[in-house]
Amino acid sequence: MSAADPGHPGAAGDLVVTHIGLCVTDLDRSRRFYEGALGFAYDRSLQPPDGVCSTLLGVDLPVGLTAVYLTHGHLTLELLHYDRAGSPPWHARSMAEPGLTHLSFTTADLDAALARVSSFGGEVVADSNVGAAVMVRDPDGQLLELVVARPG
Repeated sequence: MSAADPGHPGAAGDLVVTHIGLCVTDLDRSRRFYEGALGFAYDRSLQPPDGVCSTLLGVDLPVGLTAVYLTHGHLTLELLHYDRAGSPPWHARSMAEPGLTHLSFTTADLDAALARVSSFGGEVVADSNVGAAVMVRDPDGQLLELVVARPG
């Protein structure tokens, strides 16, 4: 039996997803967006030591990390802000580029959700509305998918 076998003690089944990390350029602006537009609630903040962050995250010193944890149901979103010079700017990525592409949320009222996105500094992606789903961007450009919840 190998470690990849789900029946093997210590297999991946013992892992639990704890949070999703999202790098942002302005913590206050991102908090307003995620709390106001998408209904997240503030949980906690932390400012871990630079040395630990540099080693764990592979970020050159000084790191200057502040992490803000927001919750929505069972999902925890960690907003990561680096208060330092030299962090790369946001750039557009193709949905076909390897890596995390987007986060997806369901809503009972798509029109109201789109209005909140716009009023809290996000952007509705032009020509992406297919009726049952629309792509939007948060204030830093992160793609988010809003999907109409199925009744039931």
